[in-house]
Amino acid sequence: MSHVAADGIVRDEDSFTPCTNPRNPSTPLKSVGFEPLATRRKVSNHVATVLIWACLILALIPLIWVLATVIIKGAPAIASLAWWNNGDLGYAPGDKGVGHAIAGTLLQVAMCTLVSVPIGLAIGIYLVEYGQGKALGRVTTFMVDILSGVPSIVAALFIYTVWVSIFGFDRSGFAVTLALILLMIPVIVRNTEEMLKVVPQDLREAAYALGVPKWKTIMKVVLPTAASGIASGVMLAIARVMGESAPVIILVGSTRAFNYDLFHGPQSSLTLYMYDAFRVTPDYADSADLWGSALTLVILIAILNILARVIAKAIAPKNV
Repeated sequence: MSHVAADGIVRDEDSFTPCTNPRNPSTPLKSVGFEPLATRRKVSNHVATVLIWACLILALIPLIWVLATVIIKGAPAIASLAWWNNGDLGYAPGDKGVGHAIAGTLLQVAMCTLVSVPIGLAIGIYLVEYGQGKALGRVTTFMVDILSGVPSIVAALFIYTVWVSIFGFDRSGFAVTLALILLMIPVIVRNTEEMLKVVPQDLREAAYALGVPKWKTIMKVVLPTAASGIASGVMLAIARVMGESAPVIILVGSTRAFNYDLFHGPQSSLTLYMYDAFRVTPDYADSADLWGSALTLVILIAILNILARVIAKAIAPKNV
């Protein structure tokens, strides 16, 4: 196959010679490639890798230690069938059980979730889709930041002051729910914000170009795209408030009986049960009730985390 050169001479491609240096045609150009890494950079990379693994191991040591201690000391208690019930349903009065505490925990957290999730989602959607650059958006972000750093005991004391002292309502499971709502909403708002920001802006613009209103774009495009991440964040927020102890200690009384009424009477929970076991046990380090209730709470939180992953995977957008 022939080729016409710039000088007008026809040459065969097979007779082409390698590129040469234009300043010195007799000297061929050196092939360009990646230079080998310097020794200093290799050493720095290895040192950084070792430090990262060392920090990871140091972080895992206390976590594994705590988890192993809870399992070893709590497993004998939860192995009994009576542990998942209590004396009110036919067991002897001396039997220990946390059935009533599990019921109280689930009721309080369920009510908290029903209230917190819609409010948290609405605030997160407003901040990302409507409130950017607006004064109300900046104020809302500032207030969410403040609520995120409020300790649980401060939220409990606030609810006690308003709900019990000012309005005159009794201490109850619903008062605990109000305190948990204050703790849960900022977590959901922050998670919703981050998940909505991950959604590509091109998806919104494509919907707008087709004439879809903004509210319908959010409902039909943005939220379904971020649904898996939002669901995971909600489950993690539930697991976070489930282990709070200050609200139940301050805002509700303890009982050994089942109480399904959030608005009247004392209502136990797992964290309150642990507090009671701590108070009445001389040697709480070896208390089967204390460690058993702690392990029960860990199991419930683990189930929620597994459920969160399953839900996130189920509602995640499918690749076409």
